[in-house]
Amino acid sequence: MTESQIEAFDSRLAFPQRQLLPDFESLAPDDFAAAFRRAMDAHAAEIEAIAGEAAEPDFENTILALERAGRPLSRVASLFFALAGAHTSEGIQQVERDVSPALSRHGSRISLDAALFARIDALFERRAEAGLGAEEMRLLERTHAGFVRSGARLAGDDRQRFADINARLAELGTGFSQNVLADESAYARPVAETDLAGLPAFLVSAMADAAAERGLTGHVVTLSRSIVVPFLTYCPDRGLREEVFGAWTRRGEREGATDNRPVLAEILRLRAEKARLLGFPSFAAYKLDDTMAGTPETVEALLRRVWDKARERAEADARTLATLAASGGDNAPLGAADWRFHAEKRRQAEFAIDEGALKSYFQLDRMIEAAFDVAGRLFGLRFEPLPEIRAWHPDARVWRVLDADGTERGLFIGDYFARTSKRSGAWMSALRSQHRIDGGQTPVIYNVCNFAKPARGRPALLSVDDARTLFHEFGHALHGLLSDVTYPSLAGTAVARDFVELPSQLFEHWLTVPAILERHALHAETGEPLPAAKMRKLEAARTFDAGFDTVEFTASALVDLLFHREREAPADPMAREAEILAGLGMPREIVMRHRSPHFAHIFSGDGYSAGYYSYMWSEVLDADAFEAFGEAGDPFDAQTAGRLRRFVYAAGDSDDPAALYERFRGRAPDPDALMRKRGFAA
Repeated sequence: MTESQIEAFDSRLAFPQRQLLPDFESLAPDDFAAAFRRAMDAHAAEIEAIAGEAAEPDFENTILALERAGRPLSRVASLFFALAGAHTSEGIQQVERDVSPALSRHGSRISLDAALFARIDALFERRAEAGLGAEEMRLLERTHAGFVRSGARLAGDDRQRFADINARLAELGTGFSQNVLADESAYARPVAETDLAGLPAFLVSAMADAAAERGLTGHVVTLSRSIVVPFLTYCPDRGLREEVFGAWTRRGEREGATDNRPVLAEILRLRAEKARLLGFPSFAAYKLDDTMAGTPETVEALLRRVWDKARERAEADARTLATLAASGGDNAPLGAADWRFHAEKRRQAEFAIDEGALKSYFQLDRMIEAAFDVAGRLFGLRFEPLPEIRAWHPDARVWRVLDADGTERGLFIGDYFARTSKRSGAWMSALRSQHRIDGGQTPVIYNVCNFAKPARGRPALLSVDDARTLFHEFGHALHGLLSDVTYPSLAGTAVARDFVELPSQLFEHWLTVPAILERHALHAETGEPLPAAKMRKLEAARTFDAGFDTVEFTASALVDLLFHREREAPADPMAREAEILAGLGMPREIVMRHRSPHFAHIFSGDGYSAGYYSYMWSEVLDADAFEAFGEAGDPFDAQTAGRLRRFVYAAGDSDDPAALYERFRGRAPDPDALMRKRGFAA
């Protein structure tokens, strides 16, 4: 990247011009490769200056200096990894393979810099007399803990081995992610016109659009969740369902270049070795030591408590579905590819809820407006569209976010449609995070989803689950947009892994608040609101299939935890996966939500490793937190919302998450709230 391009990065994302985004189209992969090299060199020089400072270490010349260091690198990385996830290419993927281990080694050089850590450690040891404020003390403590967890106390050959492990893990995680994307992008199963019978119009349209995107005629099934899940729900051809389900569940598990089984085996071996180097009995013990849960034993106790209730419900539901299938002439044993199909039949029979018909009330644009409406009612936010601002793809939209008093809070980018250049799933991230040092900066936050794109001129229709996903990711976005802390390392979603899902899962609750549905769940053709009778049926069916959903999730969380809590990694992870599931008594009619070879949460990076449970841990919090609004008698109660904003959405990592939650709720969370939410309470 040239000097002028780097200056363009600076000017376009600088605080005084915060309404602008960089020109993504002008940034070639080679530009990023050069920018990474230059930014890492600049950051290394900054770190050398901090470590070599002659003056005694204090907060400003050490901790604050670290917060100021590396800004060009952060900027380049945030732009690049936005593209790598949402709009990749062969060139971007090659840079990603090259830069991931380089970034890891760069990070290791910093965390293993003995002179630098000596300054941090000396300041930490005399922190009590340093006269620091609460947020400064928190930053010092988190910085020190981060260095220790990153190997700062290692000596001799262990230091180099630790750096080598981290670099190799970065390579493996990138390869794992790219292999899953390759399998997903390569699969496009043509479906004959005669096999479209029984499929709802929205799905037929999405399949036609998926074919056209690939230069094909007709209709195809892809492995995008927005297509494959409704296909499995409505396709009456059992054989075709089994074929598609097999492809979906075997991503990353095919012989050849994209086989992730040896990749995940090596990842598990290296993680176990890394934990031993740091003095932990297992990788799970290492990862959970820095969370609200604290220990693998605490996590396993929660998961197994829920597992027993969920399996009992799922097994009863399996018997009901088998009877339903037999009554319709299908006497074959109920298989995992059949559950969604027969569950939808049961839903229609018991609640008169047709998911296909219901989608007409959940238009994407209306649901975006609904999410904005909730943010306005709770927190006073306003969202102004900026159609003239282009992000990385024409489908990505940009809004300016304003506070109740007109103050600009930042930018929000929403990229909602599936495409072959985008990895699957849904996520939130930041092109820029909030902070208040050196004049401060407002955040630039984005959501990425993978909803089926409609035919030209037609509205995009979402399932209720899709709409819930939109609300979930927007909850994460609000966590970034409402951040109100001083230091970048404490901002937004930089919190404990089992606390980070609270703002997102909590926000989901407002999707089905009657006032929101009445205003935004409008029929795509008639404009009529969702009838009150249908709203009541939605509420009555809230815990429908909770056994299936919970078994799917909890099986994945337990496999993740048990993979990582053993001192020695399993020699054959797939055999160990099967052993764990057999020990749990996994119902044969259900598979894990994410089988290990495509379990990107766990193996594409380190974020959720030994931490997939965190969604359920946070669900205890979100269920209890939403009950606070029920106790106040108003889902938009101003006082409750004010505490929620201050102590959850705005607080970042400025204090211990348990303390922040208690300040919001006035007490610790009630663990039974989760069981009530899922319908498992007595």
